[in-house]
Amino acid sequence: MKFNLNLVTLALIANASVFVPNIVLADGYNLQQANTSKVQLDKWECKRCDVPTGVSGTVGAGIGYNDSDDIRSANAFAAENEFAGKVDADVNYISKSGYRASVEAQDLGMENGRLEVNTGKVAQYNFNLNYRQIATYKTDSAMTPYQGVGGGDLTLPSNWQTAGSSQEMSQLYASLTPQELSLKRKRAGLGLSYQGEELWSAYIKYQREDKTGLKSASGSFFNQSMMLAEPVDHTTDNLEAGIKLKGDNWFTALNYSGSSFKNQYSQLTFDNAFNPTFGAQTRGTMALDPDNEAHTVSLLGQYHLGKTVMSGRVHYGQMTQDQAFVTSGYGYQLPAESLDAQVDMSGANLKVVSRLNRTVRVNASYDYSDRDNQTEIEQWTQISIDSTSGKVAYNTPYDITTHRGKLGADFRISRGMKLDAGYDYRRDERSYQDRETTDENTLWTKFHISAFNNWDMWIKGSYGERDGSQYQASQWTSSESNELLRKYNLADRKRSMVEARVSHTPIDALTIDLGARYALDDYNDTQIGLTESTDLSYDINASYLITDDMMVNAFYNRQNIDSDQSGSTNFGAANWFSQIEDQVDVVGAGFSYNNLLENKLRLGVDYTYSDSSSNTQVTQGISGDYGDYFAKVHNVNVYGQYQATDKMALRLDYKMENYQDNDPGNSIAPDGIWNVVSFGSNSHDYTAHLVMLSMSYKL
Repeated sequence: MKFNLNLVTLALIANASVFVPNIVLADGYNLQQANTSKVQLDKWECKRCDVPTGVSGTVGAGIGYNDSDDIRSANAFAAENEFAGKVDADVNYISKSGYRASVEAQDLGMENGRLEVNTGKVAQYNFNLNYRQIATYKTDSAMTPYQGVGGGDLTLPSNWQTAGSSQEMSQLYASLTPQELSLKRKRAGLGLSYQGEELWSAYIKYQREDKTGLKSASGSFFNQSMMLAEPVDHTTDNLEAGIKLKGDNWFTALNYSGSSFKNQYSQLTFDNAFNPTFGAQTRGTMALDPDNEAHTVSLLGQYHLGKTVMSGRVHYGQMTQDQAFVTSGYGYQLPAESLDAQVDMSGANLKVVSRLNRTVRVNASYDYSDRDNQTEIEQWTQISIDSTSGKVAYNTPYDITTHRGKLGADFRISRGMKLDAGYDYRRDERSYQDRETTDENTLWTKFHISAFNNWDMWIKGSYGERDGSQYQASQWTSSESNELLRKYNLADRKRSMVEARVSHTPIDALTIDLGARYALDDYNDTQIGLTESTDLSYDINASYLITDDMMVNAFYNRQNIDSDQSGSTNFGAANWFSQIEDQVDVVGAGFSYNNLLENKLRLGVDYTYSDSSSNTQVTQGISGDYGDYFAKVHNVNVYGQYQATDKMALRLDYKMENYQDNDPGNSIAPDGIWNVVSFGSNSHDYTAHLVMLSMSYKL
């Protein structure tokens, strides 16, 4: 009997001994007995496996007009100037030999643009080139009398008249000029990955980030201060490299990561705007972020043993900083020319996951991390802006060691019904802190059910307690004299939490998803400090496919955080109390309509609104509001896309942002506080618009 061998038949021949080793076929008809001696293997061809070669994808460009009188809108529009342009691309190239290349660009040319280029052969090697730009804007109306902003030396005008208070400075308002407080980051990197033989692979990545701009700072003379525009010109170099070995049921990898931080400005010098008082100083100097390095080497691996998977990682790292001290204005002898700081970091992570049977799976993990400050302890003569000066002080070598352990199991009760439970443990050992050790123990359980048609639900609950060693103020880190005071991150605490989520699809076109979370932190042993905090949040999302071409979606989220705090003005029992209420509401909706005008036009609109507010009420005999804060923002994006030809599409976007906030900290006049020269009022209240016309072309 003769028959033709096709790819399916040959695959069955090759795998028959693997999948059906004991199968017995009629004599002479066993696939393993087929005569393949005359098969011309070099002419095998899969006619349905053709991989398209050549260039494919889309390229595009856009130009926009930005109408805004507040630079903060650039955080939403990614456009700082009046006119903005961008380039988009999603291009792929595949050759017949298997060489591949891709170019992805999104909003390139705008303040949040990115570019990524990859080239190489699948399962052999890949070369990567990437670029990213990120910008954040605070204000463009920070008013300052200082000249030389953007450099490391700030001077006052030649006609400046010092005074004992900011209200008495005759040249203050005449000397004010607006400055932009913003930070821009540009990242560029390249990398190479190589797949050797089946056993090993390796990679190396390099990235440089340049961060420039201005941020707010303050310079002080005794009890008088001036808000300053600190120059930012940072360069950070990052290098990662590693090699990986793998077998049938295991792998191990050795990795290195390192970073080097450089600051163009080591110090900021500034004139004293007030009458010289403390030390009769007319100029001040402050040290800026010092140059530093960090290096880490890690070894990790994983092993499969039947139904058990074991994985682990050990690492060792070191952070160093050896920049010369800034000594301007310091009249005492230094014990060293630099801090010569060194911090050693080490750790280990172990995890085991095992399926005991079809219904039970268990997991356990242990994490260890240690931060060991090896910096030499020196004796320094202290200069303080309060009433104590000239005292001896020491640099404090903070150390912390953390142990984390987790044990959990999940039980598959039946199809569509599962129960998870676990125990988490954490121990922190600190040096030179008010509490040497803290221990946290948490029990949790989660029930998940999806057995009902069109329903998916789960609920999770947990309870944990934190306690530890005896609490006592540290002479190294604390100056408070009230022995009842407790720091919230070290104090005894009982935490209860419950959260749940329900997803329902009543009909194919409608999906509803809602969830809620409630957490209570009870600082049961605190008399002075944070005594209780509650966190309640809930959200609902819905999407509805009206027709095959029309879709609408909407969502709403609310979060309330309420905190209770007690304090004392006489260093004894609590005699004043405060309640802090924080609330955030976010609501949004979207609508899209496709295939209009003979399937060529798509229209849509997206809208979001958020409202965050905070109120602090203080009670000390009588009650009063400490000060309210709110921020409200409306964002709208209306768009239309028209398929002009088979390959070219045009898109028009209109974006609007309406923003308003009320922050007492940003609403202070330059002379609003007698011993402070501030940046003036920097609250926001604006409506900004952006119109963007873009074109895309299909290759």
